Parts: sequence; structure tokens; C-alpha cells
Amino acid sequence: MDIQAVIFDFDGTLADTRKLIVTAKQEMMKELGLKVLDEKTCASSIGLTAYDAFSRDYPELSSEEVEVLVKTYRAKFEELKTSMPPDLFPGVDKVFSELKKRGIALAIATSRNRKSLLEFVGNWGMTDDFSVILCAEDTDKVKPEPEPVLKTLEALSIAHDQALVVGDMPVDILMGKRAGAFACGVTYGNSNREELLASGADFVIDSMEELLRYI
Repeated sequence: MDIQAVIFDFDGTLADTRKLIVTAKQEMMKELGLKVLDEKTCASSIGLTAYDAFSRDYPELSSEEVEVLVKTYRAKFEELKTSMPPDLFPGVDKVFSELKKRGIALAIATSRNRKSLLEFVGNWGMTDDFSVILCAEDTDKVKPEPEPVLKTLEALSIAHDQALVVGDMPVDILMGKRAGAFACGVTYGNSNREELLASGADFVIDSMEELLRYI
């Protein structure tokens, strides 16, 4: 692989946000009197936009009702992020440093909203590490559609076979492969090796530092 850019997912790939996301979802469900979904179910939609996740979880609700869920969830997320702040996964700093030394561009493609994403990245002092950051509102179509990757490739002026997408969920892998890029799954996030390989991952790693073996 002649990789010139690595496009990272955020939640479950760079940052361990699972506890925060699940807790915020369950608090929202309690407040609105909805059936409270278990931890595994709440985590299974990480990687989707909040709207798509709640539309899947509560298909009986109208679009207007789902928007209320999204608004309430985001308010809960804001309340909780101070008491349970997410951490970067081990090895992220080391891998970023090494990739930059090799002249490889770094990018993020996430279904998280831009305000939230930039706040986390800024707090970690990582904003300047990324050549491109694409969030939920930056593309017409989100994961698993290929548009976030295609738009990133266009911005970086590189070919699809010079890019590697790294993510923890099947939607990340599908997004990368549909764009013609290579795709790497990570097992330490919110999915597992079998699901990632079944989605078409070219390889799967158990820690971020393992990525350097393949590039």
C-alpha cells in the first residue's frame, strides 16, 4: 500500500467516548419516558448520526419526535462530558507523530457534529494535526455512504488507493471500501473482529500502535 493519507473515525477509534454516549442516551430515554435500551444496544449505533441512531431505535416515532430525542440527548451529553470526559486511546499520540514524520496526511471523518468534535480535538491540542476534518453537517450523505471519504480525497488531491480509512464500526469500513480506499478495523472500540472483517476490512488491529506495521 502506498498510503498518502489516513482518514480516522473519532468515537471508538481515536477517543473512548462509549461510556459518555451510552449514559447520555439512557438519561435522555429516562427523561422522555421511553423504553431505556441496554448498554450494548445504545453502543451499537455509535458511528451513526444521533438522528439516524434514534430513528433506528424508535421506528414508531415521527421525524419531529426524533428531533426532540436528538436535542435532549445533546443536552445530556453536554451536562455529562465534564464529569466523564473521554480519553484518547493508548498510542494515538505516538502514531500521529510517526505518520506526520512520514509525510502522511491525517484526516477525520465522523458522524459527530462539528461543534462537539472541534471542542474535543481542541482541548487535546490536536486541531493542527489534521489536514481535513469532516463532520456530520459537512456532507449530504454520511456513513456508510462514501461521500465523506471522497470529499476528503478531493481536498487532499490524492487517489482512492492512496488512502486508508480506520474505524471501529462496520459503517466506517463500508464507507472506506465504497470510496475505493483501503480500510482498517480496530477491535478496541464498539464492534468486533468478525463484524469488521465481514464488512470488508482489509485488516484489523487490536491497538492503535499496530497500525504502523501496515503503513
